[in-house]
Order: sequence, then structure tokens, then C-alpha cells
Amino acid sequence: MKSVFPKDFLWGASSSAFQIEGGWNEDKKGMTVADFNSFKKSDVQADSKVASDFYHKWKEDIDLMKELGLKTYRFSLSWARIIPTGDGEINQLGIDFYNKVIDYLIECGITPFVTLYHFDLPYALVEKYNGWESRECAFAFERYAKVCFENFGDRVKYWQPHNEQNLMMRVKERMNIYESDAYLVEKMRAQMDYHMSLAHALAVRACHEMVEGGKIGPSISATVTYPYSNKPEDVWAAKLNDNFKTNYLLDMHYNGEYPAYYMKYLEELNIVPNMPKEDKEVLKNAKMDFIAFNYYRTLCARHLEATDEKPVGTRESEIDYDLYGYFKIEKNSNLKATEYGAQIDPVGMRIALNEYYNRYHLPLIITENGLGTADTLTEDEKVHDDYRIDYLRDHIIACKKGIEDGVELMGYCPWSVIDLLSSHQGFKKRYGFVYINREDHDFKDLRRIKKDSYYWYQEVIKSNGENL
Repeated sequence: MKSVFPKDFLWGASSSAFQIEGGWNEDKKGMTVADFNSFKKSDVQADSKVASDFYHKWKEDIDLMKELGLKTYRFSLSWARIIPTGDGEINQLGIDFYNKVIDYLIECGITPFVTLYHFDLPYALVEKYNGWESRECAFAFERYAKVCFENFGDRVKYWQPHNEQNLMMRVKERMNIYESDAYLVEKMRAQMDYHMSLAHALAVRACHEMVEGGKIGPSISATVTYPYSNKPEDVWAAKLNDNFKTNYLLDMHYNGEYPAYYMKYLEELNIVPNMPKEDKEVLKNAKMDFIAFNYYRTLCARHLEATDEKPVGTRESEIDYDLYGYFKIEKNSNLKATEYGAQIDPVGMRIALNEYYNRYHLPLIITENGLGTADTLTEDEKVHDDYRIDYLRDHIIACKKGIEDGVELMGYCPWSVIDLLSSHQGFKKRYGFVYINREDHDFKDLRRIKKDSYYWYQEVIKSNGENL
């Protein structure tokens, strides 16, 4: 039986620099926002100093990827490893490291798929400009992107400027927002978001100019929202939740401007960012080649009326925030959730595939999807993670159905290739196909141990998605 997956389908797996590399201050690497935030929690969980120690074990880990059969490896470069101060001197040692990784991936038949920025802004840019609040940060990113295209673009053809800009914006700590005044927080957030969008467009332009055959596109956190009831205002609230958390940004990348509903919101709150006229041409002409999205769960929303105490635009909580006058997030009683609260919904992935493809008509790739939970290493050194296999199988079936629906899906990269540092749960929460023998405060021997899911995914790849 012929597979519905294209013969050149990019079966892969993902990681990010600060969560996997370690070596946080070796070979002249600068500190990042991700390092800074992880060190604040060093007493309660693992931090980024060692992580999975990919910085020293990269060859062994790529050998495991080759044996797994990966067609692509989606990973991020550390901006602060390449330019320690963010906008100063280029660190040749950082470039040398990534050249070794890229060359060995290609030698092993694995296509490198590179994210330039995954939550780890060089901390020096925070000290200098307050990071993305300054327009200078967008141009520092453009320079960094050009350094990467110049040094790696002869071999790397798939690029992403940022990982999950739309999600980053919701987490104040990730954006180094420590303002207490709610209005100023939203004003700062809107300006940072715009500058990141400008940086994205500058990187897209540079990639198309500098990388022969280069393809570049955003990596967004997918939002699929169901109405809490069939009340018309709840149905509308669900649509608004998708719009405000994801679609506004994809529209900005695609059209080069914010959609009208989002501009109305910014004007209503008096937080319209400074958007110089000269940016328009850059934003309009930065045409993305594909859309990558990360998918873990769906949400459920109902209408949330504004009050005198909570006027329109008042935001509560962070990642799955409520917005007065627009929407409130509710639990979906029809879905099971992981121990960390993410509601498991493979059908939602099929919906996301159809929504994004029918809206933008660009090839899609899933760059994160996975089950984060505790794993048990048995006495005979096995990890029986049937729960992860079940999760991934159901989502791959959703991919298959999406392709049958007519979606042009070019790849699937689960999170994560090996166990790595979780921002909020350290090494208690594991995602990988390979178990890393360490705990939060005990490095043990950092040995790599293949889980049952490793052997299962190996067969999936070998059969091009038929043997699930």
C-alpha cells in the first residue's frame, strides 16, 4: 500500500540550544535570558549549565539520530555562542562548533533545519537596550542572521528566524518584562512584538538574498480553540482567542501588517507601537516560504464581559491568558490532559493543518509535538513509554488525515530528539526518544538510553508512516 506521506517527507525531531547544549559559558559563549531565568531556579530544578551536555556529546547524539533514521534535525543556534554580546564581536569558536554539527549531520544523511532564536536572547542586549523593546535589537538580530547565513547557508537551506514569537510574548520573564504597571506592561509587550516581527522580516529578506535555494518561515505556537458552548458570543470568543494568540502574527508575517481587529485592540488600549513608515516595504516584501508550527493541545473559550473593575483589554494570567471583553479559557470536559495540564487532542492538529493551509496556501511543517511526562528507567535499563508512543501515533494519524484533506505537509519533527531541560520542570518532565541518565541535581553519567519510543519511531520512519 502506498504511503500518503510524500517520499521526501521530512521525518525529524527537534531540540533547542539552551535546553540541550550545556557548556553555557564555554568557548566564550555569552549568557542569555534563558540562562539567567534558569539560574533563578537552580535550587529547585536543573538549569542550563549542563542540560543534556550536547555541547560535548554532539557526535554521539547525531549517531543516535542517524540510527533512528531521521531525515531532518530541527535545532537552534545560540545567538550568544556566535555573538556573545549580541551585537559585538563574532566568536569564531561558536561558528566552529556549529560547523562541526552541521557537517556531521550532512555526513549522516540528516538535513539541518535551523532556528536562529529559541527563547535565548543574549543577556547583554537586555542590559544594553532592554532587549526587544529597542529597535536596535531588531537590527542586531538582522546582523546575527546574516552572520549565520554567510557561515552556514552553503549547507543549511531550511531556516526559522524565531521560535514561537506569539508564545514568548505572553511570558513576561522570557521577554525580561519586570514592570509592575499593567498598562506599561502591555505597551512594552506590543512594542517588543513589533520589533520581533521587523527582525523576522529583515531575516527573511537576508536569507533570500544570501542563501542560494534557501527557504525560511516562522515557527509559531498553534492555537486551536473550541467554543465553550454554542452561544454565538462563545463561538466568537473562540475565534478571537485564535486571532489574538496566533493568527494576528501569521497575518503580519504574510501581509506585512497587523489585521484590522488587532489594530483596533491596540488603539483601544492606547498601546499602538512605534512603527516607522520606512518599515512597511521590508515587512510587505518579506515573503515566507513555509509555515512551521508547534502543536501540543487545544483550548476552549467563552465570552468574558468587561466590568468597571476589569475594563476591556485587561489580561489575566500568562500563557493561556483571559482577556476581558474578549475571551476566558475554560477546561474542555471532553478531553484528557497530561499531568501538566495540556489537554490531549490529535483532532486539533488536523484542524490546525487545515486552518493554516487553507488560510495561507503555504507548505507546512510541524516542528514540535510531543508528550512531556516523567519516565521510569527499569533495573534492566529500559524505558517503556507506551504512553508516548500512543500520543505520537495518534498525532501522526492526524497528519495523515490532514494530507488526505489536501494539506501540503512537508515534515513532522516531534519534541524532542533526546530528553532535555524543561523550562519549568527541569528533568522531571521528559519528552525525548532517548533517555538522558541524569536528574535535576545529580548528573550521574549522562548516558544515552534508547526508549521503546525510539525503536517505534525508527519503524515509522522506515515505513514512511505506514507502520504505526
